[in-house]
Amino acid sequence: MSANPPSTPPPTRTGQPETEKAPAGPTINIGEEYGTAKKNLPPAKVVAIAVAGVLVVVLIASFLKRAKPQGSGSLDNVVAVEVPGQNTTMVALTFTLHNGSDKALYVRELQSGRQAPTGETKVDAVSAVDFDRYFQAFPDLKNGAQPALSPETRLEVGDTIQRTIIVGYPMTLSEFNQRQAVSVIIWPYNYTVPIILSRQ
Repeated sequence: MSANPPSTPPPTRTGQPETEKAPAGPTINIGEEYGTAKKNLPPAKVVAIAVAGVLVVVLIASFLKRAKPQGSGSLDNVVAVEVPGQNTTMVALTFTLHNGSDKALYVRELQSGRQAPTGETKVDAVSAVDFDRYFQAFPDLKNGAQPALSPETRLEVGDTIQRTIIVGYPMTLSEFNQRQAVSVIIWPYNYTVPIILSRQ
């Protein structure tokens, strides 16, 4: 007789297999997509109100910080003399300039502008070293004239000066006198807006 009992074969399964039980606990419904704008963004009305608010703030800031002239003043005297036979009119423009800003004003460029129904004409000022030559050739230009204002002139905060520039317009005196206005245009350094002093 053998010591080991005979091995019996495992029992065979009959019928349908057993189904696995669902795990207990919370389940996730993956039917909805959570990566869409509908789930991630606030309502459109709230977004529109926020954008409108930002635009209002930007517009107010732009208005308050818009470019402004660095100085002010007045165009006090205009003397014009025609150059015979050259279709040119020499004009002496005497003005008062005040630096009302919070820093020194440095003159970069000087011009004059003439407004007429046909449009605007701009010309550059002649060099200050040529003043005496123009005064000798056209003594009337000296009427009411002040010292020349030159590029690189520095005007301290609060300073007020009276100066003159001379310009040459490519037109007869009769044409120049048909103007609507004439102006001195002063371009300071580091500013995008010139100082314009005008009169008829």
